[in-house]
Amino acid sequence: MKISRELKTGIIVLGGILLFILGFNYLKSNPVFDTSRKYYALYDDVGGLAPATPVTINGLQVGKITSIRFFNEKGKLIVSFTVDNEFQFSKNSIAEIYDTGIIGGKSIQILPKFDESGIAESGDTLQGAIKPGLTDLVTQQIAPLQQKIESMMVNADSVLVGFKEVLDDDARKNLRNVISDLNATVATFKNSSIVLNSFLADNKEKLNTSVDNVANMTEQFSEIGNKLNDANLDQAVKDIQSTMAKLNNVLAAIEGGKGSAGKLIKDEELYNNLSDASGQLELLLQDMRLNPKRYVHFSLFGKRQKEYELPEDDPALETNETNN
Repeated sequence: MKISRELKTGIIVLGGILLFILGFNYLKSNPVFDTSRKYYALYDDVGGLAPATPVTINGLQVGKITSIRFFNEKGKLIVSFTVDNEFQFSKNSIAEIYDTGIIGGKSIQILPKFDESGIAESGDTLQGAIKPGLTDLVTQQIAPLQQKIESMMVNADSVLVGFKEVLDDDARKNLRNVISDLNATVATFKNSSIVLNSFLADNKEKLNTSVDNVANMTEQFSEIGNKLNDANLDQAVKDIQSTMAKLNNVLAAIEGGKGSAGKLIKDEELYNNLSDASGQLELLLQDMRLNPKRYVHFSLFGKRQKEYELPEDDPALETNETNN
């Protein structure tokens, strides 16, 4: 069968149009025979996100961004992207924009959730989020630090101004004098250190001997302590305490008038009797000394003994008159 020229021309034109459409869609990253699922996400700022950027789940590329456009008059942006993988996730999953590297570049990663909200279908809008990048984190950390540095610089400037006002000519002169005196003091300490080192070097043997003596004394004290421990001091102390307790009981009994010693100390009548007896004994002894003839009668030839007459100054008369 012979094909006419017009038919060949028509086929070529249709083929060219088809190839043009396929090439245009390929350049726009829109495949003609597309079986992937399409999703949307809303953002306030996409931070330089570009179409054809990969979309990942747990680090695996599962699709790409197809378009970014304004959603409303307030500047909110809507991003559409496709997912070619058959991996299923719920409608509450999050489409998060994140940095792909240190030097820049943005992409979207889906943070899948597996709850009872239902499987996300093609055409659903996922919740959008933005993960702070390295630059944002550094900026967040630097901003407070910058404020502190500025405040510190202001304080340092105030301190320097006050320091300048304090350090007038007289203060500078006094400070120089203080530094000079300090240098002299350091030099004196240095000389003293040299003398001390020389003294220690000359008396090294004596110092060693003194240290040895101290060590020996320490050992001796340790031995004495061990001997005291072996002497059963605890039992001796207990015995002394027991004796003191008994002595306290005896003293308490005497103080309470118990026993012979207690009655002797506490009985006033006995005291008075002993005092009277002592007085009478003293008078008896004095009378015997002054008038021995009253008590001793001795006659060699058997003469009749004369009756004894009391002298006028006899103490016995005074005692009897006092008693009467």
